[in-house]
Amino acid sequence: MQTLSFTLNGKKVSIQASSEIPLLWALRDILHMTGTKYGCGAALCGACTVHLDGGAVRSCSTPLSVVAGKKITTIEGLSPDGTHPLQLAWIEENVAQCGYCQAGQIMQAASLLKQKPHPTDDEINTAMSGNLCRCGTYPRVRKAIHLAASGKYSSTTKRGAKGEKN
Repeated sequence: MQTLSFTLNGKKVSIQASSEIPLLWALRDILHMTGTKYGCGAALCGACTVHLDGGAVRSCSTPLSVVAGKKITTIEGLSPDGTHPLQLAWIEENVAQCGYCQAGQIMQAASLLKQKPHPTDDEINTAMSGNLCRCGTYPRVRKAIHLAASGKYSSTTKRGAKGEKN
């Protein structure tokens, strides 16, 4: 066990853990950030996607030692009040069915939009190809990413859970 420090969703944290445990388990079991899901444990499904210094990574295969001194963003940190443009677009497009993969999908999409603010269908398909959805909501995911990229929801617009202005 050792003390590892990093920034989680904008706040400095220090935890006592083995440096070899996957980031996913530190997030869920030690830090209680349960929005990040366990899917396959082999970095193949994308359910555990988080941002490491702004880029999408699979937390199930990222050892805790890799994150020391870095910035981690989970779905809980993407927007403190659920008003990130992707979250609002996800609601408007009714993307989620079972919802299990959605946090990872949104985190991957946020990374894509950071790199390509107005991606094509092919760019979306390529970026999202590592995020699996058993419910098959891929067309709605693509539509929601385009909606978020359209600028309909600015990051400063405050909206309710159904997308209405407050």
